Amino acid sequence: MRMTEQRRVIARVLAESEDHPDVEELYRRCAKVDDRISISTVYRTVRLFEDAGIIEKHDFRDGRARYETSSEAHHDHLINLRTGEVIEFQSEEIERLQAEVARKLGYKLIDHRLELYAVPLTDEKK
Repeated sequence: MRMTEQRRVIARVLAESEDHPDVEELYRRCAKVDDRISISTVYRTVRLFEDAGIIEKHDFRDGRARYETSSEAHHDHLINLRTGEVIEFQSEEIERLQAEVARKLGYKLIDHRLELYAVPLTDEKK
């Protein structure tokens, strides 16, 4: 893939993101860096990056595709259904249990994606 200056901007903005932006939010952030970037360029680049395995696409049930850079360190997500906040976490216990379940069913776990959808415990006190 040829890395144009606009693709570099998009890659940098994604890498610096601490959240999981959708394409429209990514476009807004990129346009602040380079106002010549069009939304169609962002859409095309996101598709290219996804196909190349540079970024991962997520559907957190909010009606929009959201993205994050692919990372070597595996993590899972907890999504706050009230605010839409996405919290990344790691759990050795969950990883062990998933591998054990796969093994008991006669499989070797190769990959997985875990998304937990939750509301704050404080909601239950109302």
